[in-house]
Amino acid sequence: MSVVEALVAFTLAAGLLTLTPGLDTALILRTAAAEGPKRAVLAMVGILAGCFVWGGLVAFGLGAVLAASTLAFTVLKWIGAAYLLWLGIGLILKPRDRFEVGAAPAPSGGDTAWMRRGFLSNLLNPKMGVFYVSFLPQFLPQGVSAAPFMLLLTAIHVLLGVIWLGLLIAATQPLARVLRQAAVVRWLDRVTGGVFIAFGLKLALERR
Repeated sequence: MSVVEALVAFTLAAGLLTLTPGLDTALILRTAAAEGPKRAVLAMVGILAGCFVWGGLVAFGLGAVLAASTLAFTVLKWIGAAYLLWLGIGLILKPRDRFEVGAAPAPSGGDTAWMRRGFLSNLLNPKMGVFYVSFLPQFLPQGVSAAPFMLLLTAIHVLLGVIWLGLLIAATQPLARVLRQAAVVRWLDRVTGGVFIAFGLKLALERR
């Protein structure tokens, strides 16, 4: 896989995953509906800052390990593949019927409290760490320095987050209504499950 192919593949996969409702989507929709767009933007900044922290930890910590140890690469590959397959099968067999987008209580501490809330909700979510650990290495072309390239992938993911979360803030009510439809939530979960399975298999079969 060339650098261009890796970037295109990652952008497509990460874009689809970004569209799938999760904790970040819920926080943004709730904040925009209950507290207005300004505080929703602050929450978005906090969420994306958390992404950069996770990406940096994985890029520098994991990048060094992968560069130094073939065994570590192999172990991580199988752990990541198993996790992605397990998650994908679960989403396909048991998709959600509902995605809650109701109002959330306002945190104390003024406007910056929303930024802190977004940051901590992302940073303290272990699923984000597992996502970065299991997902980013799949798109690392052979011969490319791991840390800078995974930071680039993180930046692409953050940019996709800016676009999607910005659209959520701009169209809170229409999108909230769409995400309350059981068929839409089930479809998103199943498509995302298929993506996880595909990349899990790809990761398991890939050779260094």
